[in-house]
Amino acid sequence: MTPASALARRLDAHCAALGACRQCGHDDPGVVPILSPARSPRVMLVGQAPGRVETSEGERKAFAGRAGKTMFRWLATIGVDEATLRSRVYIAAVTRCYPGASPTGRGDRVPSRAEQETCGAWLDAELRLIRPALLVPVGKLAIERFLPPAPLDQLIGRAHEVVHVGGRSLAIPLPHPSGASSWVNAPAHRALLERALALLGAELRAQWGERAIGRSA
Repeated sequence: MTPASALARRLDAHCAALGACRQCGHDDPGVVPILSPARSPRVMLVGQAPGRVETSEGERKAFAGRAGKTMFRWLATIGVDEATLRSRVYIAAVTRCYPGASPTGRGDRVPSRAEQETCGAWLDAELRLIRPALLVPVGKLAIERFLPPAPLDQLIGRAHEVVHVGGRSLAIPLPHPSGASSWVNAPAHRALLERALALLGAELRAQWGERAIGRSA
């Protein structure tokens, strides 16, 4: 058995167990964990938590809503299309189930500390299985999972060496693409995002080879 096929079998088993997880006891039966189809990844993208649309109609697919469309527009500028990303990058999250609407009525509820800790075991297991060369944390919760607390403008636009339960990775954080976040609207912050995307494009070319990445838009 090749290392790639062994990893694929382990990820199949992992995702089967993850898909059946109901540890948080959400009342809504439609709230189920999101899953990733990638089976031989060397790169992990880690989001915060799925929205309602990510688990609707049996999709169970991360970044399937409005925020995902924005993120894939960003990635298109460095020549990475959605199909390639989903097949080659393992998409995880700090928590895997839709946490519900925010009590304020703006956006989704931030997962509780208990939910983050309970769900963290799944992410730890994936880090151990995949031992990613490259990590892409997206949004504040995911960034804080791997990097020391700091303002986003000190973290976005830079590559960081990080240590986690699966070993060492290069981390290139991105801001959250949700319309509820206005961080990227500032010109200086937009420039930091563009720098981060350029770093990510260069690293993906190093990981996958030039032919695996299309021309940037």
